[in-house]
Amino acid sequence: MHILISNDDGIQAHGIQTLRRALEGEHTISVVAPERQQSAMGHAITMHKPLYAKSVVYSEKSRGWRVNGTPADCVKLGVGALLDQSPDLMLSGINHGSNLGRDVFYSGTVSAAMEAMFLGIPAIALSLEDGDNNGFDWAAAFVRWWIAQPGFQLPRPGLIYNVNFPSLGRGIPARMEAVRLGGREYVNDFQRAVDPRGREYFWIAGDRVDNLDDDDTDVAQHHHGAITLTPLHMHLTDPDALAKMTSLDIPPHL
Repeated sequence: MHILISNDDGIQAHGIQTLRRALEGEHTISVVAPERQQSAMGHAITMHKPLYAKSVVYSEKSRGWRVNGTPADCVKLGVGALLDQSPDLMLSGINHGSNLGRDVFYSGTVSAAMEAMFLGIPAIALSLEDGDNNGFDWAAAFVRWWIAQPGFQLPRPGLIYNVNFPSLGRGIPARMEAVRLGGREYVNDFQRAVDPRGREYFWIAGDRVDNLDDDDTDVAQHHHGAITLTPLHMHLTDPDALAKMTSLDIPPHL
């Protein structure tokens, strides 16, 4: 397969480079990734400044480009301008940190996969709770094994897979569980300070709150030590609410 890899941690991050090395022996790899850290950028794209792509050669079967843009920029630019042919699969990650529950709305990792899906390319977002205990090596080896399985199915059009690996410090995962998004929220803390020029500024911080009451969710199964797989789609319309709504005639005198 020809596999496009991107991320939001930057092209030099341990997770993306470990994934590239694990796959390049069996697949043709194209890496198009941000030149610097772009975590929590969501689906932002660059509209008001030029994008630069600097070529990087890794081996005979893998090459890359470092881009001064967001994760979504990288996928859009890679597919639309840099690659000679469309990839068969797009992998985003392996991210440094999990992307569970509400995280998917902020995550550049998930958004890179979503951008590939918009462009008609099957895509999987990959995240690891932490990089200790050789976690990236194991997760990359799992991905290489998983996509080679006879029963592996690419995400159908309009879907991505959001995959999260637990820390190997809690043991080697024994199962991958297909589950829905769970409840992960954040209690925001805005830390106020003043810079040397007397200007007030803020750091956004806060604590994470995971809801473990519902066992069939990515958040709960992640805490149980399983790899979680959640299919995500772009259609955010609530059909039940829509069915109860009616059109409204607007009076001409307004």
